[in-house]
Amino acid sequence: MRLLCCLAALLVLALQHQCHGLLLLPLTNTLLSSLRGANDTATPVHHLLRSSSLRSAARHGRHRARRSPPPPHGGRHRQLSLPLSPGSDYTLSLSVGPASAAAPVSLFLDTGSDLVWFPCAPFTCMLCEGKATPSPGHSRPPLPPPPDSRRVPCASPLCSAAHASAPPSDLCAAAGCPLEDIETGSCRGASHACPPLYYAYGDGSLVAHLRRGRVGLGARASSVAVDNFTFACAHTALAEPVGVAGFGRGPLSLPGQLAPQLSGRFSYCLVSHSFRADRLIRPSPLILGRSPDAAAAEADGFVYTPLLHNPKHPYFYSVALEAVSVGATRIQARPELARVDRAGNGGMVVDSGTTFTMLPNETYARVAEAFSRAMAAAGFARAERAEEQTGLTPCYRYAAASDRGVPPLALHFRGNATVALPRRNYFMGFKSEEAAGAERKDDVGCLMLMNGGDASGEEGDGPAGTLGNFQQQGFEVVYDVDAGRVGFARRRCTDLWDSLSRR
Repeated sequence: MRLLCCLAALLVLALQHQCHGLLLLPLTNTLLSSLRGANDTATPVHHLLRSSSLRSAARHGRHRARRSPPPPHGGRHRQLSLPLSPGSDYTLSLSVGPASAAAPVSLFLDTGSDLVWFPCAPFTCMLCEGKATPSPGHSRPPLPPPPDSRRVPCASPLCSAAHASAPPSDLCAAAGCPLEDIETGSCRGASHACPPLYYAYGDGSLVAHLRRGRVGLGARASSVAVDNFTFACAHTALAEPVGVAGFGRGPLSLPGQLAPQLSGRFSYCLVSHSFRADRLIRPSPLILGRSPDAAAAEADGFVYTPLLHNPKHPYFYSVALEAVSVGATRIQARPELARVDRAGNGGMVVDSGTTFTMLPNETYARVAEAFSRAMAAAGFARAERAEEQTGLTPCYRYAAASDRGVPPLALHFRGNATVALPRRNYFMGFKSEEAAGAERKDDVGCLMLMNGGDASGEEGDGPAGTLGNFQQQGFEVVYDVDAGRVGFARRRCTDLWDSLSRR
């Protein structure tokens, strides 16, 4: 009996180690490839800011887009929040297929969606010319579906989850399962597979099959392989050449499928870059699971804000923004930023796929006004040309040595969670050309927050605001799904990578 108890105790310890383990993955900022043009010439920073501001506005606008009318012929689809183009997005690498012949795939990290998908041969991508990829010039052609994978049955709960919670009976009928098998729950096997999925995005779409097979994460001894991981193989796409690793809340997301093996928690720490490739000397650490010293980490500078339930977009990490401080001025946020209604409208989404933070029109206007007053009082002159070049406003003539007059800025979330942003996260200096073709370049700086439009009215369908990845730089952002909260702690992300990678 004593031996049996000891074996049981050892088994419990082993399971605890597995369930509360930690997996470290490198995130690559695609800025490294986009910073250089086709002739290996440096891309001007204001061009990168302009493209990033346009993408941020488009992605936030698509988050807030009115719901689409139902597709014809009883079909089903849902709009997912996916990266519109790489820009300042982050990628991670997975391996798919049997261990003896696993193939690597690079995917965008996206906390705003809950599906893992990638292109599978034969793959046709329409209107994909000129679309950037994680490694321009070194892109691998899509591989056939992994040989060890199989189609997900139409009666699987994951098939229903992928089809916006459609009843299995409807899905099996679409898969051609006979009525008697539908009634007896006998629609199994490849002959009655989950119907193809159609996903429509803001600037593209795809058709994919849901499959299940081996997926590996990590290249070290601490790597994890999941034999029955569910993913989507896309064979046709419109303007979407690169796959996505959905990290949103849901059973199909990557962290959702790893629980409880790596617990219901993950975090990342985005290395500050200020649109300069020379600052990306280390990858950004993506930490899956809970480290053994998690209890000590709880008190290591984290502030937490509770997650809001979103009935229409359950995969969103929505939080309540209550106020923004500019210097000594505290600006109350619009009420929509602190709540989510029954239709899924409101709240602020913590998003890895949007570059700049988006605020509702009224809140943004008050923040920009307070910032402008403080900058004018400090003697900074407006730089209208930089505003035209970047799509950001207000901009000022500015040198890094004169940053003492730039007012501090902080975000106040529910739960007494104040996130004081470092200056480079909300006001970045760079060289701006005074006129097209001019050799002279002036030192300027711009407020790196954006106007997300009106948060009220008939078109107020979706999040009221978005916390972009640029403002998350230099913080470890933890998504503690089990505890229903998101946390922020200032970190040197390169040091965090070095310390964790040596374990």
